[in-house]
Amino acid sequence: MHLKHPFSWSALALTIAIGSQAAQAATPTNLPSEQNLGAIEQVFAFHDAMPTGVSVAENGRIFVNFPRWGDAVPFTVGELRDGKVVPYPDLAMNQADPKDPAKGFISVQSVVADGRGRIWILDTAAPGFSTPTPGGAKLVAVDLATNQVVKTLVFPKNVMLPSTYVNDMRFDFRVGDEGVIYITDSSLSGPGAIIVMDIASGTAIRRLSGAVSTSVDPHFVPKVEGQVLKVRGADGSTRPFSVASDGIALSADGQTLYFCPLSSRHLYAVPTALLRDPSVSETRLDMAVQDLGEKGASDGLEADAAGALYAGDYEHNSVRKRLADGQWQTIVHDPRVLWPDTLSIGPDGYLYFMANQLHRQGIFHAGKDLRQKPYSLLRVKIDAAPAPTR
Repeated sequence: MHLKHPFSWSALALTIAIGSQAAQAATPTNLPSEQNLGAIEQVFAFHDAMPTGVSVAENGRIFVNFPRWGDAVPFTVGELRDGKVVPYPDLAMNQADPKDPAKGFISVQSVVADGRGRIWILDTAAPGFSTPTPGGAKLVAVDLATNQVVKTLVFPKNVMLPSTYVNDMRFDFRVGDEGVIYITDSSLSGPGAIIVMDIASGTAIRRLSGAVSTSVDPHFVPKVEGQVLKVRGADGSTRPFSVASDGIALSADGQTLYFCPLSSRHLYAVPTALLRDPSVSETRLDMAVQDLGEKGASDGLEADAAGALYAGDYEHNSVRKRLADGQWQTIVHDPRVLWPDTLSIGPDGYLYFMANQLHRQGIFHAGKDLRQKPYSLLRVKIDAAPAPTR
């Protein structure tokens, strides 16, 4: 056979080689990627209900809670003990008492150790974010030495609205006969607020109710895992994800309360002396609130004894630290930090936090639950002590 084009085979080989290189270029293997920050450790893996809160007591005991939002929740408060979660203080206390809502736990949103040998349990009495059961929203203190309930404070009617969802709390035992508790109202449909409760009397006042600082930022559009976070119905309907004041932290000297709405990137601060004083008008109190600027979108806040503040950043799989001079730095950035929730500083110099994939719940994805178990309790070394409460 006579070949009219003697170099055709070479040309074909060259074409194949170029095509092979193009195919390799179209199938990259080792592209640059985001760098992780912070050496996180998994403390515990949860394979059942989704947790939200964690608190590490001064003796190192770790407590967690599981709100009744739709998962099967056999107990809403637990302690990590010998590699498993056990109901705390016992299983019976974790069952609602329909005859007396003030007794058993209905749906617990947070647990916080007070630095004085007690763990405080915040019962929303609002499973699934429903209207709170009358007389059921309460604070329960359990003595860590005896594991017995030593005090129950039911939220008085004057601070509870049909839309109220009590969320997180901080303690200060330097004021009042037995100290005070600051609590956020993280309403999804009504005004946010800061509730101030006197421990000795159980009386409470509702402050900054509906103020800009405790309200949803109307311009806030959250983006998590690259997608706008909205409440999405199976029928195609959508509405904004709107949650009022949520994260809360008390300065080491007790003089400043930091707080933030969940649906916002702003951090706010207010003098606690004004917040506690019922004679200070809402107008004057509102004027005393400082907008400390953007910090990222946070579910939880925490303060340390050296004056630093810590905040989750659920849009960026991160935890950030605000130094005493007001500067921010990222201390954790990791794709496994899927929705950093409650923060707690342990006596071991670690910052503990939940990564619970809250944004993957079915409510945000037309009824399809995208969460992948396990949920994680994580920690990162910060070499700091928790802010004192007394």
